[in-house]
Amino acid sequence: MKSMAELIREHPFAAGLAEAHIDTIAGCAKNVVFEPGAFMIREGQPADVFYLIRQGRVATEVYSPRGGAYVLNTLGANEILGVSWIVPPYRSTSDARATDQVRAFAFDAVCLRGKCEADPALGYALMKRFVPVLVQRLSSARLQALDLFGANA
Repeated sequence: MKSMAELIREHPFAAGLAEAHIDTIAGCAKNVVFEPGAFMIREGQPADVFYLIRQGRVATEVYSPRGGAYVLNTLGANEILGVSWIVPPYRSTSDARATDQVRAFAFDAVCLRGKCEADPALGYALMKRFVPVLVQRLSSARLQALDLFGANA
């Protein structure tokens, strides 16, 4: 049976990450499974976990009193779910719901933040992986807003 560190090394997220850093973050990780319809993250709740999706699809949603749940994007294998863990005040900004069975690595964000504080090189290596995701998702949200509300958005 493979160790958590060995499994993480196989995920694209770990490409180029120092071996010692993989060993360190593995201590904050566990394997999880979510059935279709299960919430993985809830908007407004503490961002105390992030996921590396191994299999399945996840819809990130925001709720509108006028229109109900609105899907912002759908994530799949090899993608990161839950980027709010790295940005104060560490609150989730959307819901995330499994659309089919999801297998993922779940990382305890409190554990990981502590390890990043203790090892700034680890924090920087993780930041370089999360900032592009934040920028891409912000750009995607901007395009969706333009699509929904026209050029005046």
